[in-house]
Amino acid sequence: MRLALDTNAYVAFCRGDEGSVRLFRTADELYIPYVVLGELRAGFACGRQGKKNESMMQAFLNSPRVQILFADEETTHHYAHLFAQLRKAGTPIPTNDLWIASLALQHNLHLFSLDEHFSNIPQLLRAS
Repeated sequence: MRLALDTNAYVAFCRGDEGSVRLFRTADELYIPYVVLGELRAGFACGRQGKKNESMMQAFLNSPRVQILFADEETTHHYAHLFAQLRKAGTPIPTNDLWIASLALQHNLHLFSLDEHFSNIPQLLRAS
């Protein structure tokens, strides 16, 4: 399975959550959206173990199974479609999560997130 990670999925993995660890270990490829990196680094900057957490994340990013996903022009089309879809349904989600979902859809990835609001996007493949 090719797996895109939400911030809370990475945090659960780092805390040793059994289900998260199992998914991470069995995935063929792991993808971290640039937005997730930003959210993680913001948390590191506000926390007391920033250097330790950054070092752990760097080791994770250095794995050959891990890639960073960046937005491009195609991503913006997915974003616009999802924004309109969710607005019409009356189920908007946070902006950063729209970017994460857009990248997962664009690259045909399963999204691993603990946030239930992603279930409002039926075309999004989910991992659990």
